[in-house]
Amino acid sequence: MELRNINGVGERMAQRIESEFGDEDAFLKAALNYEVDRLARIEGISQRRAVEIINEVLGNPTQKFLKTERAIQLYEDIIKKILEHASTDYAQNRVLLLSPTKDLQKIHKRMNTVLEAKKSIGKLPRDEIQNLLKRINHLEVPRPRVEPGQALLVESKKDYEVLLERDLHRHISIITLDELESLQEYELVVYAYNEGFLDIDDAANLAMMPLDVADSELVPGKVLFYYQHNQEILENAAKLREMLGWSSTLPDVMGILDSVKSNRVDEDSFNRAVDEAKEVAEEKMKVAIKMVELSGQEVLDLLNQGLPGKIKDILDDVLEEARQEIYTRTGCSFNPFLAKYPLELDEEEMDRVRKQEMGRQHLKAFEYRVKAAKELAQLQDKVEREVKEVLEFDYQFALGSFAHEYDLQKPTISDEFSFEEAIHLDLALSGNIQRISYQLQKPDNVVLLTGANSGGKTTLLETLAQISILTQMGLPVPARGARVKLIDELYFFSKKRALDAGAFESFLRNFIPIATQETDKLVLLDELEAITELEAAVKIISCFMDLIRESGSHAIIVTHLAREIFKYTQVRVDGIEASGLDEEYNLIVDRTPRMDYLARSTPELILRRVYEKSDGKVKGIYGKMLELFKS
Repeated sequence: MELRNINGVGERMAQRIESEFGDEDAFLKAALNYEVDRLARIEGISQRRAVEIINEVLGNPTQKFLKTERAIQLYEDIIKKILEHASTDYAQNRVLLLSPTKDLQKIHKRMNTVLEAKKSIGKLPRDEIQNLLKRINHLEVPRPRVEPGQALLVESKKDYEVLLERDLHRHISIITLDELESLQEYELVVYAYNEGFLDIDDAANLAMMPLDVADSELVPGKVLFYYQHNQEILENAAKLREMLGWSSTLPDVMGILDSVKSNRVDEDSFNRAVDEAKEVAEEKMKVAIKMVELSGQEVLDLLNQGLPGKIKDILDDVLEEARQEIYTRTGCSFNPFLAKYPLELDEEEMDRVRKQEMGRQHLKAFEYRVKAAKELAQLQDKVEREVKEVLEFDYQFALGSFAHEYDLQKPTISDEFSFEEAIHLDLALSGNIQRISYQLQKPDNVVLLTGANSGGKTTLLETLAQISILTQMGLPVPARGARVKLIDELYFFSKKRALDAGAFESFLRNFIPIATQETDKLVLLDELEAITELEAAVKIISCFMDLIRESGSHAIIVTHLAREIFKYTQVRVDGIEASGLDEEYNLIVDRTPRMDYLARSTPELILRRVYEKSDGKVKGIYGKMLELFKS
């Protein structure tokens, strides 16, 4: 799919997307990798819009299925609840892109996967797993950085251009023989030879490599920096795989990276070894000199010729011990001190040996880094696959945790809507909540729902909508048993849509086409009846119901106009009725509807509740109103 063919993506938005991702192909690749968060960072693109764009790239039919704002809100609330269990960006993006479908194969495959995950959740240390998952993400390719103090030396401009084409200039300075003044300008020079005519074998800081070897051998930092940049992710992924009992090559990777770290050049340790040897030597000299007795002639010799023999012998012994100590600590056999007291460093000798030693260390470290980079380059595909498996696990873990927490069960795909002991997701985690059972099936595929205010009619509609959405997302549902029909479209119209004269025409234009479209749909209509003319409202709703019923679709319409509607159409009426008030004057309601039952509304009960909670003159007025109900 081309970017500019996506619904709602104009030229300016397409340019901003291409600027963020590099080009259109890179964006499409990112979309296939579910990178919603990256798209949503672009100015002018909300998270919902980012989801819509990537859904369109992926061919997800969410927008075709959810046809009203309330249906979308219910879907997004489900997504929000699942997101609470997702720890990684990858899993969160996958959850955001969960989409209702009619594809039975996709539904069954995801359903079985989620139920399997739900079953295993109880056996896992969930808190520990989530703590690790929060520190795992996609492996990033870091921005290239040039290795400081190092250079690739080539023999010709042609060789230089070869390395440019290999993009190595983004990782290390590349110089030609003409540009090289001295090898000492760099800590390490890698001579990438083609013909090999440069004769500099005695240089301590020079490594030689054929020009055509792998990048990891010429510039090991290109591979190593990738692993070092992602080291924390790899460490946590390794811990998680161990916790899950999965095999892994990541501990080997950690071992290689630790070895690279321990083989780094440490110039400070060289300087420190010399400085500390100097301090020890000076202290020994002080102690030894105090015990030396000089004759008159030795004093004269000291004045005329320098150190007397006794002191020179002591100095020689002390310096030899210092030299041995330096050799033990650095591996360098040299004397960095001038033969005088107090001791002084021979700066020329120090500089010569330091350069030689640092060159040797840089060369040794380079050889080790080449070895490590070759090993890590060979492991990269496996490492990335293992991290991807961990991210995929988080997605499955999130779905399984959601199903586990809400005790969701597998529905049966059917040609009807029915459920037993169902509960609204917002109530599922509360204690002592009545579960409800209901059915909607042919020939009663369109019904009226009547009854008590605050009795649960809206909750029932939303529970049915949730069950429908979850099933077509391939997820289990909040019901002990459910039979669910797969549909093309879900309409949910919220209550109290007042249809005055201005809105009446809008109603006709919006609702009647819904009833006549040749799609299989579920329509949930919550108290749409306040048209200016009551008689008109009854006629319109009756006609609407007949059209839906004849189309074979399903609908529930909540109304207080059931008696009036009976004049124009025959339809099943179900009722939720309040039987009274409890000790605290709350409605006592059986929230499971009685089928084929016209339930009473609750104004008298609500009036009694207000009466009981009032006092004074106002209470007397409410009492008179109650008397009218009795008569």
